[in-house]
Amino acid sequence: MNATTTAAPFADVRDDLVAIPGGTFLMGSPEDEGWRGQDEALHEVEVSGFFLAPFETTQADYERLMGSNPSATVGANLPVEGVTWYDAVAYCNALSAEAGLVPAYLIDGDSVTWGLSADGYRLPTEAEWECACRAGTTTPFNTQTSINADDEANYYGTYPYGIEENYFSQGSLETRPGVYRQAPIEPGGFAPNAWGLYDMHGNVAEWVWDYYGPYDEEARVDPTGAPTGALRVNRGGGWNDFAKSLRSAYRAALPADGSSPSVGFRVARSAQPRTGTVGAQAAQTQTAGGEVLVAFFSWGGNTRGIAQEIARQTGFDVVELECEQPYSSDYNTVLEEAQRDQNAQARPKLATRVDDMGRYGTVLLGYPNWWASIPMPVASFLEGYDFSGKTIVPFCSHGGGRFGQSVSAISKLAQNAAIGEGLSVHYSGGPGLADDVAAWLERNGVRR
Repeated sequence: MNATTTAAPFADVRDDLVAIPGGTFLMGSPEDEGWRGQDEALHEVEVSGFFLAPFETTQADYERLMGSNPSATVGANLPVEGVTWYDAVAYCNALSAEAGLVPAYLIDGDSVTWGLSADGYRLPTEAEWECACRAGTTTPFNTQTSINADDEANYYGTYPYGIEENYFSQGSLETRPGVYRQAPIEPGGFAPNAWGLYDMHGNVAEWVWDYYGPYDEEARVDPTGAPTGALRVNRGGGWNDFAKSLRSAYRAALPADGSSPSVGFRVARSAQPRTGTVGAQAAQTQTAGGEVLVAFFSWGGNTRGIAQEIARQTGFDVVELECEQPYSSDYNTVLEEAQRDQNAQARPKLATRVDDMGRYGTVLLGYPNWWASIPMPVASFLEGYDFSGKTIVPFCSHGGGRFGQSVSAISKLAQNAAIGEGLSVHYSGGPGLADDVAAWLERNGVRR
């Protein structure tokens, strides 16, 4: 990054935030970066200097101001998680009010407007976040070309960067499999990046200001994201993500009212005032009525068993998503096939066709967690129909990674659908499956 120096008229910024220098950097990822997404187009961006918290916001800080703690893993000094994007901007305003600063956001229901002249606390933009995370690096991580779960970041350490294509021969891996802590840890447990910021990779992913959408490569100076949208971006990956989702360029997205036990935030402040406002009413996802469909993809049978339990309790229509060319029945072979298709973002052709999709207002969508995301046949299904106005309620079987980045993947492929509360089931779910399914259906208000 080419740093520039600017005066900071907000002279009262002395609240232990880190000064991030202004300048230009390459945002996104080069085409040869492993496991890059199609939404990571490499482009040059200039950001003005700003200030960013060195640590993720803790539960103690959040509860002191907001009076509640939504976190799944409770601990005063742990990062707050389970917060929606709306929760994060409301906290920023509350923190500004406590400090006697001008709040950055005007919040009116679902409408949030950012006043660029305000000196109060706010979320970083996506460009600011990536600039700060990289701290001058151009490699996949600010730790260069790999990241170690034992002493560099808190993530699903069993799956370091590059494991997908080296699963059966790990000798060429730069970083070998490491510890999986299965929970967030106190911020600051690892060394900071070159600019003094902790846990920019892993622990909890972090909400940023921007709507999710394609990069506007013309907006090269202080970009603030798409003008409208149904999703908000979070960055950095979390404690239950594979290393590939911790990359500096990786973009996750969820509905602004959605939450995850691995998503939190950190606060920022502007170094100098700008003019104007950004933001308005979010794109509305109007949900329609209609029948409920259970659609699922299953390889080993665990997801099929969950779908069958849902059908037993509800009597909903059920369809299994089957490929014209099925994956191998051999475990080792299907692992290679699955990672090949995911790396290529392939769209296997489905033998299954739902001719009357218009009947259904809600789709309970099931799948195994493959490589911390959805299997590519599920992506084929999502791209094969218009889900605008429908509600997608995910359920998955997993071996320890819960949802990984699968809900973000669904959200990005069906941006105009509402996303319900998901159900993650460890393998086949065991004797408690029926109760778990019943409680999940009740929480989502889904009954025949």
